[in-house]
Amino acid sequence: MSDSMPGPEIQEQGIHGAPQSPEPGSPEPGSPASAAAPAQAYEPAAPAALGVQRVPTGDAGVDAQLERLADADHLPADGHLEVYEDVHRALRDALTALDARPQPTPSYNHRS
Repeated sequence: MSDSMPGPEIQEQGIHGAPQSPEPGSPEPGSPASAAAPAQAYEPAAPAALGVQRVPTGDAGVDAQLERLADADHLPADGHLEVYEDVHRALRDALTALDARPQPTPSYNHRS
């Protein structure tokens, strides 16, 4: 056995042991140019609407909240959560309000 490190003549192995070649135009791994090469900046895509149609429900409060979902179309993904939570809270409150409405008192025909 030898204590020496393998030299640059050994190629990196890719999938299934096939030699892996560098991308065209990129410096050789381990070369001074590769160490000094700046990392390519990642630029995420701009926000875009999903194109989901919102069908009116007939309840003005619910419809207003469904329209509020369109605000998320113009935000990056990390801003969607705030809009979704806000709409969810308002829709939950609207459902709770339905349970809290007083029910009509049944009328009885009393014959005297």
